[in-house]
Amino acid sequence: MILTDTLPDFFLATRKYTEDLCDPLETEDYVVQPIEDVSPPKWHLGHTTWFFEEFILKTYDENYSVFNDDFSFVFNSYYETAGKRVVRAERGNLSRPSVQTVYDYRKHVTKALNSLLVNKGLEPGLAALVETGIHHEKQHQELLLTDIKYILGNNPLLPVYSPGVREHNEEGHPGEWIGMQEGIYEIGHKAESFCYDNELGRHKVYLNAFEISNKLVTNAEFMEFISSGAYTKFHYWHAEGWDWVNRNQIGAPLYWHLIDGEWHHYTLNGLQKVPPHSPLTHISYYEAYAFAQWRGCRLPTEFEWEAAEAYFPWGKRWEWTESAYLPYPGYTKAEGALGEYNGKFMVNQKVLRGSSVATPEKHSRPTYRNFFHPHLRWQFTGLRLAR
Repeated sequence: MILTDTLPDFFLATRKYTEDLCDPLETEDYVVQPIEDVSPPKWHLGHTTWFFEEFILKTYDENYSVFNDDFSFVFNSYYETAGKRVVRAERGNLSRPSVQTVYDYRKHVTKALNSLLVNKGLEPGLAALVETGIHHEKQHQELLLTDIKYILGNNPLLPVYSPGVREHNEEGHPGEWIGMQEGIYEIGHKAESFCYDNELGRHKVYLNAFEISNKLVTNAEFMEFISSGAYTKFHYWHAEGWDWVNRNQIGAPLYWHLIDGEWHHYTLNGLQKVPPHSPLTHISYYEAYAFAQWRGCRLPTEFEWEAAEAYFPWGKRWEWTESAYLPYPGYTKAEGALGEYNGKFMVNQKVLRGSSVATPEKHSRPTYRNFFHPHLRWQFTGLRLAR
């Protein structure tokens, strides 16, 4: 738990960073939605504001004046408890409210919530909700940046977002296999610091002896996978993954382009040559699994990853695991709308561990359980081998 006397500062810093991420955008960039999974930047700005208004200000501030009654419909994401909402795939049709109006909305809510924190004091229930709201916005900061990359990366001009962003730093340490003994390991969050409910239910798991790489798979290694024709050889793939490859004519990671015999990729710095020794990114679980099969290895389970994470650096890529996204023993959903935050998504998704270059500060920890459908690639996803 963040100390209550620092919570207002943490809140304001988080709100500012979201807007800083949008500074390089042109007004026209704020509304684009190329696919259903990618939300327009304007929607992220509004949704993270609505969260504080809907779940905190309406309850805890008797003097609060709702900015616009329609915004609950416009900026609700998936909370059935909170009422009707715009269909996800139609967020890009929201030419109104204007970008300026959304920023006015943010200013209105930020000012009201900061006043609430400063003037009313922080009872435990309020502090916990505000901290959840802050980390919810941090989640959307990562989504915002990766959504911006997808929007610009599908613009035929492949424009530069910001020349200062570093996505592809190499891992400088020599590669080796880390041996882990068989035994019983404790899994799950145990500290008093913030975590999501899907990390709770600390429990013991038995693991057989295994080895895990201390380095992520690199672009050069994946180029070998491509050159070997692995995208055309069904025996490396799950049946569902093989169907996905053929249906979508997949032959390389997202954003990769073969130009004059050399691999290039779109980055937030624009189109560049793929750096061979940097960690691979923007791959699906299907591709991660197929690569591991091709190398005669496998993906670690999320429990193996957590048991071993202290022995290798992590944080450059979200790492696909072999684990299905399921509740821990004793998991219970919270009452009300916040009970919809994680629990209802525990089906047909894979767990990713670690964090990425897009993860904001103070938002990563060894027990964090990210989760996505196996075909998705627009996040900074990579892999680490196990055997």
